[in-house]
Amino acid sequence: QVQLVESGGGLVQPGGSLRLSCAASGMTFSSYTMGWYRAAPGKQRELVASITSGGRTNYLSSLKGRFTISRDNAKNTVYLQMNSLKPEDTALYYCNADYGSGVTSYWGQGTQVTVSS
Repeated sequence: QVQLVESGGGLVQPGGSLRLSCAASGMTFSSYTMGWYRAAPGKQRELVASITSGGRTNYLSSLKGRFTISRDNAKNTVYLQMNSLKPEDTALYYCNADYGSGVTSYWGQGTQVTVSS
């Protein structure tokens, strides 16, 4: 049974940082493209960042270098380092594991990130 468990969300002031983690189990983690998505109230879910099994990364262009995705295959974990957070980054952040461009896809339950003073 595949499980993706996110952690690290919370309330942070504008300009602050958070590091999200997603621990995977029940799958061959190293074979999957891992991604972070977010869903803000009233908005569609969007891809924030992804990292392939080979380490190639892709980011939402509007982030302008504030976020960094990384993975540790030995720990079956993917991370999202978020710096210079803005109120518009407030959203529920989801971890996704994808194999074969959607042939097999798993989702975590989400972790809330709130950026507010």
